[in-house]
Amino acid sequence: MPELLSDENQLIAKAKRGDVEAFNMLVLRYQNYIYSITYRIMGEADGAADSAQDTFLTAYRKLTSFRGGNFKAWLARIATNTCYDELRKQKRRPQDYLEEMPGSDMYDEPPVAADIPNPEQEAQRADLNRALQDCINGLSTDQRMVLVLSDVQGFSYQEVAAQVGAELGTVKSRLSRARLAMRRCLQAVEELLPSEYRLSE
Repeated sequence: MPELLSDENQLIAKAKRGDVEAFNMLVLRYQNYIYSITYRIMGEADGAADSAQDTFLTAYRKLTSFRGGNFKAWLARIATNTCYDELRKQKRRPQDYLEEMPGSDMYDEPPVAADIPNPEQEAQRADLNRALQDCINGLSTDQRMVLVLSDVQGFSYQEVAAQVGAELGTVKSRLSRARLAMRRCLQAVEELLPSEYRLSE
């Protein structure tokens, strides 16, 4: 792990000096991670891909402003802001995308380490993924941001607060409302979910 961080720091230093190949190596390292964030926030593949691309373009332009620390978290903050700006520009709720939701294309996301699923398990996973994404899409933009960063990407409350530019108490409040909304949403469609994911019997 220290070697990986050292290698990353070297790539960042080279990229700051204008080495495009070094920056491309950073993009390759984090493209799946950034796409998973933008996909969950934007709710559809094309918007997620565009936002991921914009994230790296912005990161390249602002690379000289990166003063060290957690590069991955720095990229995640840019991705979050990029998605937020795009959703604000669209001035429409994410449900407008429901007809465009990908089916099996959802597996363009970084794969989860697991045994190879059989066709029934694959179908259940697709149903669960669709149900989760539909519920995430139904959240307000602010709630979606904190839910994705905290519960999907695993950032701490403090890290989420820093990334979305909000007070810690505000983040906790938004996250609490988002989790409640997700629970209600998933209960409404629990017949689509595999039994182990059902919230009530």
